[in-house]
Amino acid sequence: MSFEICILGSGAALPTNSRQASAQYINCNERYILIDCAEGTQQQLRKFKLKLQKIQLILISHLHGDHFFGLPGLLSTMHLLGRNKRLTIIGPPGLEKLISAMLAAGGHPLEFDLKFQEFKPGKEICVFEDRLIEIKAFALKHRIPTLGYRINEKPKLLNLDKQAIAAAGILIEDLPKLKAGLSFYHQGIEIHAKDFTLPAAPLYSYAYCSDTKPSVSYLDSIAEVSLLYHEATFCEQHLDRAKSTYHSTAKQAAEQAAKAKCERLILGHFSSRYADSDLHLKEASAIHPKVVAAYDGLKIELGKSDAIFEHSDKKIGQ
Repeated sequence: MSFEICILGSGAALPTNSRQASAQYINCNERYILIDCAEGTQQQLRKFKLKLQKIQLILISHLHGDHFFGLPGLLSTMHLLGRNKRLTIIGPPGLEKLISAMLAAGGHPLEFDLKFQEFKPGKEICVFEDRLIEIKAFALKHRIPTLGYRINEKPKLLNLDKQAIAAAGILIEDLPKLKAGLSFYHQGIEIHAKDFTLPAAPLYSYAYCSDTKPSVSYLDSIAEVSLLYHEATFCEQHLDRAKSTYHSTAKQAAEQAAKAKCERLILGHFSSRYADSDLHLKEASAIHPKVVAAYDGLKIELGKSDAIFEHSDKKIGQ
């Protein structure tokens, strides 16, 4: 099991030769999730050798084109490649009507089940849950209704102390009880799980905040997250522009991460006016100790990519 994030698009509204607009591919314990789907997303999936038919869930943040214009094309490609598994799409109100109209105009109905779930940004709400993960949506502060998302791993089973188990002669059929932390009797002796298990693997979490101006309103929703992706459309020299468009600067993104005690930070959604992200990284690194600037194709596996953040003062890539 792993928790991996691949940045498919790190740019803002205007794509450039080096940056596509917003999209991310998440593998959380073999739950394959696409967050946002800008124009060109399916080409990015192919470029970075990610299997689009594995996607089970698509999360759309808001209805600005640089976050969802790639969705009709992606769905059509899935259809042409013979997809027959249900696909769930979560987003703000109005998404289903827009996508359905675009697909209907083409005159070719999809051969797979498409399920839309729309949520009006407001109080934090769980939008997906199974035995391994949960996904929560929360309101961001943008010009139109916008959702942020947080993906949490659920508590994992304990690891077994094989030597202690063998020495005690515990039966195979009792091992699931130990992994679940349960006590039971074996040959008249009470067996306590803590004596025959090792700590479970660490739990990780990931939060996605794009697009938004900084606000205290969503700090609780991103609190103590393992990794935060926060938009940093502008640098401080364009603070007025950030305020008027309801976006954030790199410094503000780092301040939000610091206030919420987020362990690590990825900056992204960079305006095309900047040739690179060096200044974004410099401004954010002065506030948060573990930050990187996103680039298209950046891959991070939680628990195994810490070196990227330890060297955040160096240019990671463009």
